[in-house]
Amino acid sequence: MAKIAINIATGSLQQEEIIVGIDLGTTNSLVAIMHPESKKPVALKEYNSSLPAGQAGSLVPSVIHFGDNKNITVGEEAKQYLVSDAANTVFSAKRLMGKTYKDVRHHITSLAYKIIDENNKPVKVQVGNTFYSAVELSALILKELKKQAEHILKTTVSKAVITVPAYFNDAQRQATRDAGKLAGLDVLRIINEPTAASLAYGFGMPSQSHPSGENPVGGEQAKIIVVYDLGGGTFDISVLNITGGIFEVLSTNGDTYLGGDDFDLAIIDYWISENNLDALHYRQLLRLNAEAAKKQLSSVAFYETVYEGITLSLNREKFEHLIKPIIEKTIVCCKQALMDAGIKKNNINEIVMVGGSTRIPLVKEMLSAFFGKKLNDSVDPDEVVAMGAAIQANILAGHTTDMLLLDITPLSLGLETMGGLMDVLLPRNSKIPAKASRQYTTYKDGQSGIKIAVYQGERDMVKDNRRLAEFNLTGIPGMPAGMPKVDISFLINADGILVVNAKELRSGIEQTIEVKPQFGLTDADVEKMLLDSMEHAKEDMDIRALTEAKTEGEQLLQTTEKFLQKHFDNLTQIEIAATSLAMQALQLSLELNDKNLIQTKTEELNDISRPYAERIMDLAIGKAMKGQQI
Repeated sequence: MAKIAINIATGSLQQEEIIVGIDLGTTNSLVAIMHPESKKPVALKEYNSSLPAGQAGSLVPSVIHFGDNKNITVGEEAKQYLVSDAANTVFSAKRLMGKTYKDVRHHITSLAYKIIDENNKPVKVQVGNTFYSAVELSALILKELKKQAEHILKTTVSKAVITVPAYFNDAQRQATRDAGKLAGLDVLRIINEPTAASLAYGFGMPSQSHPSGENPVGGEQAKIIVVYDLGGGTFDISVLNITGGIFEVLSTNGDTYLGGDDFDLAIIDYWISENNLDALHYRQLLRLNAEAAKKQLSSVAFYETVYEGITLSLNREKFEHLIKPIIEKTIVCCKQALMDAGIKKNNINEIVMVGGSTRIPLVKEMLSAFFGKKLNDSVDPDEVVAMGAAIQANILAGHTTDMLLLDITPLSLGLETMGGLMDVLLPRNSKIPAKASRQYTTYKDGQSGIKIAVYQGERDMVKDNRRLAEFNLTGIPGMPAGMPKVDISFLINADGILVVNAKELRSGIEQTIEVKPQFGLTDADVEKMLLDSMEHAKEDMDIRALTEAKTEGEQLLQTTEKFLQKHFDNLTQIEIAATSLAMQALQLSLELNDKNLIQTKTEELNDISRPYAERIMDLAIGKAMKGQQI
């Protein structure tokens, strides 16, 4: 049923429904729209300048407090309870999206609320006797953002574009979309934060659409843009090629568990060590002061506060010493992103800064030194992502037709084939939306089902990759091995979510699933998967070649065995003896795991069996055609 937009203030019908852009952040969240008059993206706190700072429309802290009588507050009001009622106040819920207890167990000591182990299912937070998933927690934040947007805009808000880190996997993207639905929002698009940021900076846009009224790209000229996005809980680095309004993501890298929160933890650990404090008792107080120190030390040289006779102090030199290793991790990601894109530093035209953590001077210094260029931080790093989401919302609303976003998938996607091999259907850095399909068949006579296991990763063996999902295509009519034709297709939609379809073409049996992984990537999984694929490239190639040779050899042995049983009376004793010896030699080579030997013995068995197989085939055809006229 179609929805009609109604202006809440006047009760009148609204000609056009507003689509908002939402930055659902780890630390803060924000709503933005395209201003109907200026046609520029604006954060809602700027939409109504008469609103006092801190009221509806400003940055909303991504904090939720569960009070008495199920009284739930979100944002600034909830933030007040971080110390006084820490166990019932949840922060950094975004870091729990699509994660299991195994993924976050090393970080639990930094949280004041209780995380429940759900046996390899997405984690839940326990508040009193109630359990909340990361989706439900995020939905509460989105509900607050929706309410504030409706208060400011004086109209119903039901459609949104929501941003996610580029390195969010399928589970985390699904979780974000589900949270939107739970909050009463029709999520039209999930867009990567770096791509949103490049939109907000005005790259590839007409000059009147840029926040500053300028066109940094300069017409149709192609530009290479690097977006460095260091937020509260996640880090992304994306390399984009922008030409004539087409945004093409060349590569992306990052860490879904690295950000400003880690700077805070480094300060906390330092203070605990220096003052010999009870970490459990003071954890939340230390976290708030660490966040304050981080912000203050971005502009002054010294921070100090006293609480219950305990002095917490930190100078900028020590602060930078503590966080330098964390920033270096982001530099490693930058190097990998450039390598994946095939881009050299001197080819880069702009490096834009996104995320509140990029305000830290050392971050800028180290990044500028790495690229050897001046950084572009002209747009408020806290607002830039939401503003980009608003521009994407405007594109979806049909108001901007001269722009096209081409995102990519960060890791290869494929299936498990015989021998535990990874058969890649969509290579990493494939443009999305994207679709790929391939035909497979059965391995045994009369096989009625096929197990379809979907994997993500860069290694040749599935055991070294990450399993996303597994399902069975059943009901295949009994046919000889190799006769069924099973078409398996992968579709990554515009939100980066994978849909897998399997169809047996002869019978029409079909099954489709939307891949929802049971567990998320751990902190270093993405980076480790990429590095491992390079470090073990030679080893993987050798293993793949051996596995393929063994699979071919095993299939030939089975086929030959069945052929001998069926046509024994049509073969000479010499042919039977020669075939048996060749089969024994091939079987021995399989046990020796020597690829070259297996291939040699496979070819020898083929050479021996080919002449009589062709002879028997000719006899069969002749018998079938007897009395027939062509």
